[in-house]
Amino acid sequence: MKMLIMFQNKPVPVYFTTDNKQPVQKVLKLLTSALDDKINNGKKALKKCLNSLISIEIEGSEAILHSKSENDSLALSLF
Repeated sequence: MKMLIMFQNKPVPVYFTTDNKQPVQKVLKLLTSALDDKINNGKKALKKCLNSLISIEIEGSEAILHSKSENDSLALSLF
């Protein structure tokens, strides 16, 4: 399944499978909350990834953050 979220005034596609045990809205709320927190309080490497974020893939309880540079992609725990 694919959905769009707004992050830093740009749409970011979020991909996840329907076998996720958590409701979609809860996962998206946790994701946006974590991203907002990390852009304000995260380390330099995480902020670099978030500034060039192109898509997010939800796998279980982790969000794989894909950035323009493959070297900057990271995994973020949601739960």
